[in-house]
Amino acid sequence: MPELPEVETTCRGIAPLLCGRRVTSVDVREPRLRWPVPPALARELPGQLICGVTRRAKFLLLESPVGHLILHLGMSGSLRIVSRDLPPEKHDHLDVIMGDGRCLRFRDPRRFGAALWTRDNPLEHPLLKNLGPEPLEDSFNAVWLHRLSQRRRVAIKSFLMNGQVVAGVGNIYASEALFLAGIHPARPAGRISLNRYQRLVGAVRDVLAAAIAAGGTTLRDFVDSNGNPGYFSQRLRVYGRQGEACDQCGARVRSRIIGQRSTFYCPRCQR
Repeated sequence: MPELPEVETTCRGIAPLLCGRRVTSVDVREPRLRWPVPPALARELPGQLICGVTRRAKFLLLESPVGHLILHLGMSGSLRIVSRDLPPEKHDHLDVIMGDGRCLRFRDPRRFGAALWTRDNPLEHPLLKNLGPEPLEDSFNAVWLHRLSQRRRVAIKSFLMNGQVVAGVGNIYASEALFLAGIHPARPAGRISLNRYQRLVGAVRDVLAAAIAAGGTTLRDFVDSNGNPGYFSQRLRVYGRQGEACDQCGARVRSRIIGQRSTFYCPRCQR
């Protein structure tokens, strides 16, 4: 599933090619995504300039003077800039066609993604308004985590993946950050000190920054806006490495289910 680094990589890839371009048409070939594509998108976006492309958590926001297109890549979605003349393939469900002859093409084999339209402030949309701070911004800090975690018995891994606590830290990067911070993923969130939360915040930022620089993580079918895979998978320390030797101490990496998600950790390095 594309996580924050993959979405940020996509955002950075498409923004220079879309900003300042005028939309001539929107071609919705398959409206049955996770939520139905609203008819207003194809009716209201054509004729408008794309003023900005930004990210909030795992959502991409395409701004125009009359509204925002909200995109989510779901489990296996991708966005690419292609010629409008390139024939669409089976899972290419939506094109946003520009006046220069190119289009933003949304592909989603599993149809768990979304393409929504709002004329209101997108940050007040029901899918976005309750999200926590961005993990790469100053509002995400140890004091914030420590305060929210008080008397919480939930595992720190699940706590870190709660979008109302911090926006967009998914399964892969939560496992990797907890390893770097030396925190066992099953430890109750309320039993972690402020000092350890400071290490965790630094680890989250380091892992996400490194993943963005590497273009994300390709585990199954993520590609960036140019169709290239992400290479952070070559740097994973624990995720997906069950039974292999820990790079740090040599102990065997273990796996368990926490919050219905596969979790990888080193039993010696993480306490």
